[in-house]
Amino acid sequence: MKLFFLAFSLALILGAGELQDAIDSAKAGDIIELAAGEYHGNVLIDKPLTIDGLDRSAVIIGDRNATVIRVRASHVTIKNLTIQNGGFEHLSEDAGINVSDVNGAIIKNNLIKDVLYGVVLSKANDVTIEGNEISSNTYRTSFKGDGIKLWYSNANKILNNDVHNVRDTVFYFSNGNLVAGNKGHSCRYSLHFMNSGHNVVEDNYYDGNSVGLFFMFSSDNIARRNVVRNADGAYGVGIGMKDSSNFRVTDNKVVYNARGFYLDQSPYQPGSTNVFERNYQPGSLNVFENNDIEYNSIGVQFHATQLKSIFKDNKFKGNMEIVLNDTPQSKLLENEWSGNYFDDYDGFDRDGDGYGDVSYSSYAYADRLWAHKPSVRFFYGSSGIALLNFISKLAPFSEPELLLKDPKPRMKQ
Repeated sequence: MKLFFLAFSLALILGAGELQDAIDSAKAGDIIELAAGEYHGNVLIDKPLTIDGLDRSAVIIGDRNATVIRVRASHVTIKNLTIQNGGFEHLSEDAGINVSDVNGAIIKNNLIKDVLYGVVLSKANDVTIEGNEISSNTYRTSFKGDGIKLWYSNANKILNNDVHNVRDTVFYFSNGNLVAGNKGHSCRYSLHFMNSGHNVVEDNYYDGNSVGLFFMFSSDNIARRNVVRNADGAYGVGIGMKDSSNFRVTDNKVVYNARGFYLDQSPYQPGSTNVFERNYQPGSLNVFENNDIEYNSIGVQFHATQLKSIFKDNKFKGNMEIVLNDTPQSKLLENEWSGNYFDDYDGFDRDGDGYGDVSYSSYAYADRLWAHKPSVRFFYGSSGIALLNFISKLAPFSEPELLLKDPKPRMKQ
C-alpha cells in the first residue's frame, strides 16, 4: 500500500529539524515521513498532504504560546505523532491540533499531551479522529481545555480514542456525528452536547468522570451500548438531559453514579416523548431501551417534568432510590412504565408469564424532606430517616407522592 502512495507522491524522510520548511516545500498529496526525533511545532498545513511519525517517536513540540499544528486545508492526514507543549490561552483555544474550515481530515493514532485543548474542529466536516490518546496539562479540571471540541462541525467520526485528564469532550451546534468506542476517565464531562442533534453515541466506556453523557438543548440523538460508571460527584450524572427531546437511549449500563438518569424538563417540545424500552417499536420518539440502572444513589431523577417519558424493560437494581422528583408540581404521573425489573418488587407471578400479578408502585414518604431541602440530605440513609419512612408507610402523616406505577413489572432480570 505504501508503494502505491510513493508511486504517485513524494515521500520525504526527515531528520530532527525544521518541519515547517518541509511542509512549505511539499506538493499537494505528498507524504512526509518523520524519523524519530524532536521537531519545532506551531506549524501551519495549508495543502492536502500526510505527516506520518510511523511509531509516535517523532515528537512535535510547541513553544507554549499557540496551537502546535494548525490545519487549513482539506484532506490532510496527521498520524503516528507525539504532539505536546501547546499554549495556555483559552480565548484562542490553544490546542495540540486545530482544524478549521476544511473537510476530510484524518487525525489518527497520535499521542497528544501537555496541551490546553487536544483536538479542536471549527466548521470542519467529514473529519475522522481515531485511535488517539489525549490529555491536557496539569491545571485543575475546570481550568483545563477540552480533549476534543467540535464547533459547527458535522458528519465527523470520533472513534476509539482514549481521552483523560481533560475538561470535557464537547459538541456545540454539531450534527450528524458518530462517537464510538472511546474511553474516558478523570474528566469533568465525558461527553457534552449543546444544541446538537442527530448524533450517534455508541459502545463507549466512561469511568470516573464527574458527568457521563449530557445533552443540553439537543434533540434527535441516539445513545446505545455505552458504559458509564462512577460519576459520583455532588452533581454526578450517568446520562442526563436538559430541554431535550426525541431521544433513543438503549442498552446502556449506568452504574455506581450519583444519579443514573437525570431528566431536566425533558422531553421539552410539546408532542414529543422520551421512551426507555427494551424493544423499540417504530413510532416511538425518545427511546431509552434495555438499560441497566444499577447501584446508583438515585436511579432516575426528574426535574421540572411536564411531558411524558416512557420507561419499558429496563433493569433497576441496587439503587438507593429508584426515582426522585425534586420539583413540586412536576407531572410524574404523565410518565408511562411497563415491563421494568425492580429488585425490591415483592409480588408474585402465579400465571407464570414472567410478569408480576400486581403493579409495582413507588411512593415518596419522608424522602421528600431531603429531596426538597438539601440541608436534610446529610441524614439520608440514617436510622432516623428509615424510621420516618417506616412510620409514614404504616400511618402517613401526609399524603405520600406516587412517583411511578408499573402495571406489568418483570419478575426476572
